[in-house]
Amino acid sequence: MHNFRKLNIWLKSVELVTDIYRLTNTFPDCERFGLKSQMQDAAVSCPTNIAEGSAKSSNKDFARFLEISLGSLYELETELLVSSNLGYTDSEKYETLQNRIIELEKMIVVFKNQLDK
Repeated sequence: MHNFRKLNIWLKSVELVTDIYRLTNTFPDCERFGLKSQMQDAAVSCPTNIAEGSAKSSNKDFARFLEISLGSLYELETELLVSSNLGYTDSEKYETLQNRIIELEKMIVVFKNQLDK
């Protein structure tokens, strides 16, 4: 078992969730149950699955939860692009968040590969 509170992937993903919530709270009201909700769900899914997976008794089980976290980040990356295309996210904020998402994706892949060994 791993202590998720000490994992950089968990810490960085919690920070990302906070920033995604701040961003989506600026979206128009028409997105309340649409893109805003989708992005918040995808963002919070990442650290949640890391935390849940860390409690599993085997690295194989934990790796499965990391894959779910990774899938959530891919989803978030796509939704962030859509928000940019719709003009809800300015280009500077989009690039900053996209780069952080990609960095986190890479970190999760590296960590998962270490678990798989």
